[in-house]
Amino acid sequence: MRNPTKIHLLIIDPQNDFCDIPEKELPIDPKSSAAGKPAPLYRPSLPVAGGDADMKRLAAFIDRLGKKLYDIHVTLDSHNPVDIAHPAWWMNAKGEAPAPFSLISEGDVVNGAWKARNPLARSHSLHYVRSLSANGRYQLVIWPEHCLIGSWGHNVHPAVKGALDRWARTKLEVVDFVTKGSNPLTEHYSAVQAEVPDPNDPSTMLNSRLIKTLGEADQVLIAGEALSHCVANTVRDIADNFGEENIRKLVVLTDCASSVAGFEDLGARFLTEMTARGMQTTRSADFTA
Repeated sequence: MRNPTKIHLLIIDPQNDFCDIPEKELPIDPKSSAAGKPAPLYRPSLPVAGGDADMKRLAAFIDRLGKKLYDIHVTLDSHNPVDIAHPAWWMNAKGEAPAPFSLISEGDVVNGAWKARNPLARSHSLHYVRSLSANGRYQLVIWPEHCLIGSWGHNVHPAVKGALDRWARTKLEVVDFVTKGSNPLTEHYSAVQAEVPDPNDPSTMLNSRLIKTLGEADQVLIAGEALSHCVANTVRDIADNFGEENIRKLVVLTDCASSVAGFEDLGARFLTEMTARGMQTTRSADFTA
């Protein structure tokens, strides 16, 4: 078998909010400092255990592979504070918002346990949870506000950012950044399409451009956060639109992706499911081009 000549690296959401960055490495938040008090630090709002170490290994991997990487694609979770999967969207009979990590089912919306705070969004919210129930992937999880557009948490992890910049300058290439999640009416775990596409928003529909580009690769290496959610759904959607013969091109770097705490079974289920379809896995240190 010939060595791959076009190795693409697909990095899913390598953002500060998903990384358990050590306290000593967190930057100061100058906007929140008060006279006479220690300056507070920026903190990730949805850190994945192991995410910081994943991203540092990934940065080293990019530096090691260097010119052998033909192209790099980076997806960026990009949200607004008001989002159907954020607390501000919902309220109970007392007007209280749900706590982060609450689950909201179709039944919860039908019986009025939870309803959209904005009356104009209530019909859509019921339609949305019904659609989630029908597609069978996930129940609606209320996440802490995360990856807010323009925030520190939205930024790429500094180690990965440095490696991407070095690769770009060395190769004289441009990293392909793909944003997702800015439509508040739907979740966008997958970089390929939203959980429930909005017919009025093309950005939530199937990203055929990305799929076509990856289809032209000889090998697609995959890393990022979180394995249980955005990595899993992105890879599944690529595979479902890739052609079964192309799934063998997909290679997950298992030491550069971790699952959200409490959802580890989803990550394990994803790896079992996709390796049965032909996807490969390896550790970054073990990969040779």
